Amino acid sequence: MFISPAYAQASGAMPGGDLMGFLPIIVIFVVFYFLLIRPQQKRAKETKAMLSALQKGDEIVTAGGVVGKIAKLNDAYASVEIAPNVEVTVQRNAISLVLPKGTIKTL
Repeated sequence: MFISPAYAQASGAMPGGDLMGFLPIIVIFVVFYFLLIRPQQKRAKETKAMLSALQKGDEIVTAGGVVGKIAKLNDAYASVEIAPNVEVTVQRNAISLVLPKGTIKTL
């Protein structure tokens, strides 16, 4: 009665508007791929190669920070000598780093 209704005006259709609406989502996906997904896949591939190349006598660091030398290897486990006549068994997946030969003697 006192206030008249206001209606929005229809805007003209923008050419390529559908693609321009999805462009930010596509850019975000590309950024996530190159900054998160691709480096993680590369790191996982390197870790898998490192674990498959383990052999008896390698000096390693476990995920818990234990430094030792591999005494025995199994498919899923490794016996690690952490001191003379002291061996612990750890999962192969718990090995996080292979050290250069002779590193334990310098510690």
